Amino acid sequence: SLDFWLTAGRYAEEFEAGLASYLGREFALLVNSGSSANLVAFSTLTSPRLKDRRVRPGDEVITVAAGFPTTVNPIIQNRAVPVFVDVELGSYVPTMDKIEDALSPRTRAVMMAHTMGVPFPVRELREWCDKHRLWLIEDNCDALGTRYEERLTATFGDLATFSFYPAHHITMGEGGAVVTADEELARIARSFRDWGRDCYCAAGENNTCGRRFGQQFGTLPFGYDHKYVYSHIGYNLKLTDMQAAVGVAQLAKLDEFIAARKRNHAALEAGLRKHEKYLILHTAPQNSDPSWFGYVITIRPGAPFSRAQLVNYLEAAKIETRMLFCGNLLRHPAYAEIERRVAGTLTNSDIITTNTFYIGVYPGLRPEMIQHILRTIDGFMSELPSA
Repeated sequence: SLDFWLTAGRYAEEFEAGLASYLGREFALLVNSGSSANLVAFSTLTSPRLKDRRVRPGDEVITVAAGFPTTVNPIIQNRAVPVFVDVELGSYVPTMDKIEDALSPRTRAVMMAHTMGVPFPVRELREWCDKHRLWLIEDNCDALGTRYEERLTATFGDLATFSFYPAHHITMGEGGAVVTADEELARIARSFRDWGRDCYCAAGENNTCGRRFGQQFGTLPFGYDHKYVYSHIGYNLKLTDMQAAVGVAQLAKLDEFIAARKRNHAALEAGLRKHEKYLILHTAPQNSDPSWFGYVITIRPGAPFSRAQLVNYLEAAKIETRMLFCGNLLRHPAYAEIERRVAGTLTNSDIITTNTFYIGVYPGLRPEMIQHILRTIDGFMSELPSA
């Protein structure tokens, strides 16, 4: 900001290049939040430029019920129909059989998250989407650095999204990103991010196409300024360059942050195994290497205590907890009347709503803090009448 360039500029471009390089993807676009990233990514699939492959109102999109609402909201806002599938307890992602059972002649896309850093079966899903000519959006907001079969998540989908909110793997205060390997999808995404304009000039540029005043668009006068021609119903979802500068510094520390999260998660795992009689511990597929977002715990149905009792005990010891986002989304007032379809049952999503919470594993946790968490849970268990 010392040169008074406040909106997205050279630091945004440096971060985008760094993130794209880390992932091995050609294009990365910074936005102002992970929710905006999801909105841009899904809106991209509705572009008329995609012709017969565009997602239209009434088309179905497979997703999960137990997750964060802004993975689903863009589907609804674009008048597509979310088709909800259940997840597995422990991993909190769906299996391929549940996804396959959700297919219908109206299905056009799959959009779901690698929840809490645990990957869904993304290689198999990519192959299945290719077979059925479906789009795939990976919501990778929880999972920067996660690998599935040694390949980074966010590199399987047609588009993928990230969040840089403070609780996430790296932060800019706020912030998010959309990544893709497809130049046309990148150009469409940039249009939705930048007011919906047709111009694709970078910040500070005015005539990248060389025809700024020499093209015909719709019924506009010939030569209408390309910087003010709009081909999509877009938004201003850019990030400030000051935030991007923070992101550049954070990206350099990413490997260190991921390693710390893995250590903290492993320490919690080791200390909680003794309580598996009552707790479903956090797991991931054997062929995955999660970059953990948090440590998720589900109280087993039939346990002699409730989630509220354990959570209140932890909070009284100054240990913060969070629900697993919204639990079953369809139990929230905002979604009571949306058009949707449920494939199978949402039994586990309902259990998550009543029995599940998580504890942070952020890099700032010191070993003595981890031990305090474990001693507190041990203390709670020791006070149970059946202990």
